[in-house]
Amino acid sequence: MKERAKELKASTGRGSRADKAAEEEADVVAKIAEMQDSDRVMAERIHAVVKASAPGLAPKLWYGMPAYARDGKVVCFFQSAEKFKARYATLGFSDQAHFDEGSMWATSYALPKLTAAAEARIAALVKNAAPTCARPRR
Repeated sequence: MKERAKELKASTGRGSRADKAAEEEADVVAKIAEMQDSDRVMAERIHAVVKASAPGLAPKLWYGMPAYARDGKVVCFFQSAEKFKARYATLGFSDQAHFDEGSMWATSYALPKLTAAAEARIAALVKNAAPTCARPRR
């Protein structure tokens, strides 16, 4: 919660929208660089996959973790195993993700390791979660 309070405070003092976006992405990249090796490598790859799959999503920190938002609302986020003292990292999706199919769907995925197949699945999930963000707005 302290990290989230810092994020909110920092976001209110930023300049133009382009400056804010660049600073928020720099914050995400810096936070990823601070992670333990296994989480860092995975977070770097996920960052690249999300940016390539849905370039309209804006990177930002959310509770101290890398997240990707549409119109300021988080769509998906990465949680490191180290920070949460878990066996594995996770990729989660908020209620802003467009997964509404049937009466039940997954909102979080365990990531014990990141393979090429897992990266392809993540790319597909992100595209489905943020269909209007697949291409940047003009």
